[in-house]
Amino acid sequence: MVDQAVIREKAKEIVSREDVKHLVGWRKGTFGYRVSPHWVETPEDAEKLIFSPLCSPNLTTYLTLEEKLPLPKGEEPDRRKTALLVKGCDSRAAVQLLTEQGIEKEQVLILGVPCRGVIDQRKLEEKFPEALGGVEAEWDGDKIRLRFPEGEKEIAREELLAGNCLNCRYPNPVWAEEILGDEVEPWSDGKAPGVEELEKASPDDRWAFWEKEFSRCLRCYSCRNVCPMCYCEDCILDRLNPTWVYRSVNYSENTAFHIARAFHLVGRCVGCGECERVCPAGIPLGKLNQKMVEEVRDKYGFEAGTDPESLPFQASYDPQDQEDFIL
Repeated sequence: MVDQAVIREKAKEIVSREDVKHLVGWRKGTFGYRVSPHWVETPEDAEKLIFSPLCSPNLTTYLTLEEKLPLPKGEEPDRRKTALLVKGCDSRAAVQLLTEQGIEKEQVLILGVPCRGVIDQRKLEEKFPEALGGVEAEWDGDKIRLRFPEGEKEIAREELLAGNCLNCRYPNPVWAEEILGDEVEPWSDGKAPGVEELEKASPDDRWAFWEKEFSRCLRCYSCRNVCPMCYCEDCILDRLNPTWVYRSVNYSENTAFHIARAFHLVGRCVGCGECERVCPAGIPLGKLNQKMVEEVRDKYGFEAGTDPESLPFQASYDPQDQEDFIL
């Protein structure tokens, strides 16, 4: 169990340091089940920090979004650290960014919080659609306790957890300066729900499944924009000369977009589930990305974001790699 008071006290200590610019964590939202990113710049700001089953957003994305404006002549850049609260999957994203040199180790300070799984908001809204005021949640053994304005309710944890949590192998942060709270036991072998069923289906049935799903895509790019691994300033899928994917919102172009993005995430996806969480059409993108994760893990023994000293998957080579599956 993670004690909120411990997180807040540590945050106060961290932001009081001269080498830290701010700390990014979560705070209670203003509507329903939502939480918001929270920037802690003073010890007083730390009083709003929370960590609960509602804290699903992966804050690692903000490490690569900070705008670097041109500085006035003679002014030095602010080289103080950005501190970040991370769950297990979030920490893997930070590690992957580190190995790809997307962030500098000297510029970040990672504080880890062991995670017992976060809530899928869609599942929660299905069961309790009436919540309007701010709702709080906490883990309670194998249940999740919800505090509504009108009272408390308990529900089995497995009924509410996000899909990526149901197959999480790393609930504890793999890289952090300090772990705040007791570590928890992984409760999955990493096989994503739904992937095995799709693998057993015929090629025609699998194609029909994805045709139905990709036909619903709005091409809003929420999946790409929220992904901590999609941090290129110039995305190849936006280019018009040459044009890789046309702007048309139809099954053909939607499929090209999602397949290209899935291959760009091979050996890089950390399974945080952000793409699926933010998709307004509810497309199960986790099934596609998790399939690629399992292929890389099974064939090459590689898992993204688990070793800060490793090379990125596509920059590594092992003479013992299997070859019998290569065409």
